[in-house]
Amino acid sequence: MMSLPITSAPMGEPLAFDLLDLNTPGLAAVRENLSSPNAAAAKLLTYYRQRTSVRHPCCIEKISLASLDTSVLNTADDALRNTLITSPKYPRYAFGDTIDWLTNQAQNKDYEWLVQLNRHDSWGAMSEVYAATGDDRYPQCYVRQLKGWIGQCPINEDSDAWRTIEAGIRGHAWTFHFLRFVRSLEYTPEALLLQLRSFHDHAVILTSILNKRKQDESKGLKSNWALMEAEGLAFIAVTFPEFRESVAWLSLAVDCLNRAVEEQVRSDGHQVELCLGYHMGCINWFSRTAQLLALNGKGNLFPDSFWKRIEAMCEVPMKLGLPNGSNTQFGDDHSQFGWRETLGQYATLFKRDDLLFAATGGKKGKMPAATAFSLPLSGFYSMRSGWTTDAAMLVLKCGPDGGWHCQPDNGTFEIFAGGRRLTPDAGSYIYSGDTDGRAWFRQSRVHQTLTLDGRDIAYAPRLRLFKPDTDTDVLVVENESYEKTTHRRSVFFVKKKYFVLVDELLGEPRGNAWLHFQFPPTTAILDSKALSAHTGFEKGMNLLIQAMPQPGLGLSEEEGRVSFKYASQEPRPALRFEIPQVSAPVRFVTILVPYTGKIPSASAGIRNRIGSNKMDLEVTVEGKKAMLGYSLD
Repeated sequence: MMSLPITSAPMGEPLAFDLLDLNTPGLAAVRENLSSPNAAAAKLLTYYRQRTSVRHPCCIEKISLASLDTSVLNTADDALRNTLITSPKYPRYAFGDTIDWLTNQAQNKDYEWLVQLNRHDSWGAMSEVYAATGDDRYPQCYVRQLKGWIGQCPINEDSDAWRTIEAGIRGHAWTFHFLRFVRSLEYTPEALLLQLRSFHDHAVILTSILNKRKQDESKGLKSNWALMEAEGLAFIAVTFPEFRESVAWLSLAVDCLNRAVEEQVRSDGHQVELCLGYHMGCINWFSRTAQLLALNGKGNLFPDSFWKRIEAMCEVPMKLGLPNGSNTQFGDDHSQFGWRETLGQYATLFKRDDLLFAATGGKKGKMPAATAFSLPLSGFYSMRSGWTTDAAMLVLKCGPDGGWHCQPDNGTFEIFAGGRRLTPDAGSYIYSGDTDGRAWFRQSRVHQTLTLDGRDIAYAPRLRLFKPDTDTDVLVVENESYEKTTHRRSVFFVKKKYFVLVDELLGEPRGNAWLHFQFPPTTAILDSKALSAHTGFEKGMNLLIQAMPQPGLGLSEEEGRVSFKYASQEPRPALRFEIPQVSAPVRFVTILVPYTGKIPSASAGIRNRIGSNKMDLEVTVEGKKAMLGYSLD
């Protein structure tokens, strides 16, 4: 590629040389040629092509065509034609001759389409394919698109292209692009100076936001954004120690990550936003900087306590991940985000055979000793029949407010059995572009919980009892869902085969008491006379929900929807058991039986008064009785 004469930086700003410490070993030739910018830029490019003092994951990666997924190859080839990833949740977009980085061209105007376009995911694919093939079409295209982006998107904290999370993501990702492309003849001295100045711009804006976060006493560093911002700044600082401010940038980034691991991760291991997908992302955003520094002999900047907290984070997907490798989708989670692959990397790092077992679906490692887990500070609880892929499992959520990505759904749960999710959470559907749609999925009444008149509930959780046992696991949680009204949910996992729920509204409830359930997309049969409902899958596992009869109890169908992937939704059966116009504490008893073949019989009887701290319950399923109970004293 022919390089243009270098006379000035964009918008008349100084050349990137002014941003560098030219006394850095190896830069003498650059310093000696400053009177000739073209010559100095050429010397600087030679320096970066030959530099070995900085270690980076790119230095140890081994990329071959055989190792690349077809989707990466297709993404890279599409990018040559200006067809780019916007948000990965949408199809790649064909821009034609000119890429417009600042116009939202999504049909539904989802803001994520625009801002995530500016993460430059397609550039990562091009750099990987170039590393595997040496095909200069990819760096040629990269330089062209890079120049176009820098020209259209100068640093501006109010620009859609410069949202700080995107700046952080680019700060990390661009270092990979740079190191893979820099040795290509298509990567010119002019491109180098432009990109160095933009790297500096990124560091400036990331430094600003991180300092603001440190001074914010209310929110501080509790956002996952802070991790991506700190990671981006750290990767720029380490990859380009020649920048005059690189030492200060790295110090700030490391300080933020060390503080954030204490502020964002509770001692039970879960990240404060209470979404497993973001939780897994946070493991990477914390760890990659620490691993980068270890490569460069600075691993001591992260103490042992930092890594202990990361290890605790890695236990969470082992405890909450579903037996077949899928996941619950509480809050802003969606299905199938691949927690096993990430966990496998850290199982090796921490030398944990139990994590390796969970990551490989039992193919490697050692089976965890326990089958029931409590994360009481975060409000997640799980109980499972075993560690096979078809095991029965319940995961329940009753925790604090996790912020924007959380939903008011305390008490909700998912049941998995026989390889099937039998009560999948509604999911979140979308972030923007459909305000009413997002609001619908956030409602308490579209989750497996108890409401008054379908009104949203508050976050006011309390763990009363968690008692795993080889025969029957018992969990009792409470949530002050409304003023002077508490929902107590007791869960029994009987013989590790079926579940019994005792739901009580205590205090001063007023209104219609509705106990909500939702099935997966399938047919469902509701029997209002028998007070039962069950799924209608022709093959495999089904679920029966049988309520204990009581005066005034009814069964009604509700609107049901579920979103398994972003911006997509589909109908599903939903129902509620209801007691009208309550003015005193009430109780529901339901038996949830996963089954194959014929529909099982199920019944229950209870002796204790509503709200008693002692429970005595008799349940019969298929003629087999079980005596259940607990004492909260």
